[in-house]
Amino acid sequence: MREPKLNDVTITGGFWADKQKLNAEQAIFYQWKMLESTRCIDNFRIAAGLKTGFREGFFFSDSDAYKWLDAASRIMFHSSNPDLKKLVDDFIELLAQAQQPDGYLYTYNQIHFPNQRWVDLQVEHEFYCLGHLIEAAVSHFEATTETKLLAIAEKAADLLVTDFSDSVPEFTDGHEEIEIALIKLWKVTDRIEYLALAKAFLERRGTIRFFPFKMLKQVLDSGRRMKLVAKKRQIWLQEHPDHGTFKLPERNKNVVPFWAGPRFAISALSGKYNQQHEPVAEQKRAEGHAVRFCYLKTAEAMLAQIPGEENRIKPLREIWRQMVTRRMYVTGGIGSLPLSEGFGRDYELDPEVAYAETCAALGSMFWSHEMANLTGEAPFEDLFEWQLYNAASVGIARDGCSYFYNNPLASHGKISRAEWYDIPCCPSNLSRTWASLGKHVCSFDHAEIHINQYLSSQINIDSHPQIILHMDSELPWGNRVKLRFSMENSATFDLVMRLPAWAEGCKILVNGQEPEVHVSSLLPAVPSANGLNLFSARWMRLSRKFNANDEIDLNFGMPIRLIKQNEHLPKCGGKFAVTRGPIVYCLESIDHSIDIMSVNVKPESLQPMFAPDIFDGTWVIRGEDVNGAPLVFIPYMLWANRGKSSMTVFVD
Repeated sequence: MREPKLNDVTITGGFWADKQKLNAEQAIFYQWKMLESTRCIDNFRIAAGLKTGFREGFFFSDSDAYKWLDAASRIMFHSSNPDLKKLVDDFIELLAQAQQPDGYLYTYNQIHFPNQRWVDLQVEHEFYCLGHLIEAAVSHFEATTETKLLAIAEKAADLLVTDFSDSVPEFTDGHEEIEIALIKLWKVTDRIEYLALAKAFLERRGTIRFFPFKMLKQVLDSGRRMKLVAKKRQIWLQEHPDHGTFKLPERNKNVVPFWAGPRFAISALSGKYNQQHEPVAEQKRAEGHAVRFCYLKTAEAMLAQIPGEENRIKPLREIWRQMVTRRMYVTGGIGSLPLSEGFGRDYELDPEVAYAETCAALGSMFWSHEMANLTGEAPFEDLFEWQLYNAASVGIARDGCSYFYNNPLASHGKISRAEWYDIPCCPSNLSRTWASLGKHVCSFDHAEIHINQYLSSQINIDSHPQIILHMDSELPWGNRVKLRFSMENSATFDLVMRLPAWAEGCKILVNGQEPEVHVSSLLPAVPSANGLNLFSARWMRLSRKFNANDEIDLNFGMPIRLIKQNEHLPKCGGKFAVTRGPIVYCLESIDHSIDIMSVNVKPESLQPMFAPDIFDGTWVIRGEDVNGAPLVFIPYMLWANRGKSSMTVFVD
């Protein structure tokens, strides 16, 4: 099965057309403005010798600019905007000037430590930054066919091949990403050395001898380097009194219990934090920093799609199952521990402490997408959809100009969206995902067309060159989807459509008549901490000769569901999350005069309805508590768009 290319799919309307418009017209320009104001882009100008100044931001801040470039490149394909094209072209030219002749590009070392490279890799993310540069280049090439950025990326990748093809395990990055990037670069260039290096980085991981001592040494050395930079900054400011005092935005605010610090230290020194605790093939549980873990598994799943690598499939499926049933929140959020930003123990899913970083949800979506490509199994597509609407989309405000970093499932009003962060990794990661949603709509070969995600769209099916699929979707608020084929001649194939786990069946009509449909068998159910049963997602197969303008109507059963949390969960054990379709709902204090943290809901009172007075109009669920007090459940992804407030996903 092949997924469509960027130029094969256009999102044509509905929920996601609005989101993509916000992304292209507002969010991407706002993000550039913030990268400029926090001097992230100036770092490249200084490295290129085009500007004097002092490098600002964390050592890995280059990656934030690269993710923006990745997002902008994907947006450019479907949204022609000369202002955005100029920003992209100018930035690519700047990168060409900042890159050193042999391909090295990492502004932290180029500016502060010009004689040092590849140091403290478990901490300082040189490979991670280059990985995002390479991903941006692949996206830009796919969107434009231009090769200038691709040439910059190949030059950097060639340096990695030269320096690390026969290297030792110590030269693996503390934040996985380069592996994904090299596999993508191999796919567009067909240069096998990139694939070989990606595989080598994966297989060397977790084999560093005496890791705790080496990790501690790198942490101390990185701290020493940071102190040197701070001293240089003081001297520079003294020599440039006209330079206004510059301060990065504040750190992300989240609830940090007393035990978080010691557990973070233990995780980091043991290697679990960055998946260096044992060889990849022997890792059986979701461990450590959630984003890093998901990027590692994404790369493994990409590698497993290559002939000869099939032995990776079963372990990947098992560890995915363990994550989604024991270490994932009902929203699809992952990473329950603050500071380590990572997984806790099984069932350790405190809703208030939840870190559930936006990037972690996105990383899990990347992994699920590759698992779906690898296995063709519906639960992977189901989780992609669930996290897209809930754990990921909550990370961006309705105006596209403020963000969440971590996403708790209960808050006492101390958390609000921020205009930017000192580590702004999530905004552009969201933007690049939204910009390429079309690639997730379907997959196909000469015999089958799979509908994976129900987004209003127009798709060119390149396995059947004369076929264009039109999809009109009412999701996530409505329950109807209409499919129509434009074609010159009749064609016989299987149309395979996902029956989501959230749906109570689906009525299918073809030109107004009920056809014979084969529904795939249920996978074995697995009890879950969060109450979700993703394994009930299935495929509906329609085998027939299709004619021009055939219309297929899908009518999904979309009841309100109260999803019970496992009794072992802290603070929310035995409580319920209110959901409908792919949306998780929550209570926000701004809508209520009662204590929302102790609501006992009357289930039979719950009704979905459109509320024109909330967020300029959105779908909510209204009901009552057992005492008759009115309740308004809003989509979880929309909370904190009206100022500070308390919020909870869970009710009794």
